[in-house]
Amino acid sequence: MQKANQKRVIPAHQVSHRLDRMAKPYLYWLYAFAVVPMIVMFLLMFVHSEGIRFEGMSFSVSNFAIITENSTIVAFWNSIKFAVLTTALCAFFGYLVAYCLYQSKLKNKYMILLLLILPSWTNILLRINALASVFKPNNILQDIFNLPAVGEGIIGTDWAVLLGMVFTYLPFMIMPIYTSLEKIDPLLHEAALDLGMTDFKKFWKVTFPLSSKGIVSGSIMVLLPCMSGFAIPQILGDGNILLIGNIIEQSFKNMSYNQGSVLAIVILVIILGAILIINKTDKEGSTLL
Repeated sequence: MQKANQKRVIPAHQVSHRLDRMAKPYLYWLYAFAVVPMIVMFLLMFVHSEGIRFEGMSFSVSNFAIITENSTIVAFWNSIKFAVLTTALCAFFGYLVAYCLYQSKLKNKYMILLLLILPSWTNILLRINALASVFKPNNILQDIFNLPAVGEGIIGTDWAVLLGMVFTYLPFMIMPIYTSLEKIDPLLHEAALDLGMTDFKKFWKVTFPLSSKGIVSGSIMVLLPCMSGFAIPQILGDGNILLIGNIIEQSFKNMSYNQGSVLAIVILVIILGAILIINKTDKEGSTLL
């Protein structure tokens, strides 16, 4: 009777085998739409061809000359500038929001967090175009609140692109920082206070160092899309601001697949390097959950 009431324990190797079978469709999808295109782009780097035709295809390293072109250097500089500024602003405001939520006495903290990241579930193009309509003169806010027109709007300026990036990628910073804060043992705070630390010292000596993994993870999650994206500078920058993502998009649109592949692989190497940094900083992936 006791044996019948005992729950059947599934061996660990059987659980692992079941998970492997469930992951296979995802792996096939990943190979087909991520790995294979990367291999094709890597091959296109070293050949000269019209489009992706095999006829007349020949080995060439002239495609790498696009890296030294003036427009590419300017685009790389703009990408780095906007990515760093956006990451810094997102880290500041993201930590501020996450810490205030962490310190609050609210019962449904994860519901508040859900409301903060909910806009990121909508299509990014819809959000960017909505911002563009707000940044233009005679925008919808002026019509709703009957406000007078001020200036000519900021669309097409650096401020528009920067604000658009911060608005778009701020949730990607809040989530890992808040997760890292929640994983701090409350007993550490009590021990710090028992040792005579003030709240300010406790924050700098205990809370901030233990939440640094979330800052690193969030910074990389913001930095990479800022560097490689092209929709925000194209729409909010009104075509006046060129980022590396815009050059890649223009290269593929103009069927210059070889040169576009060179720049895409460069960005891919940067992304892989960032993933290695995440693995070194947060091996368990605790801040991404």
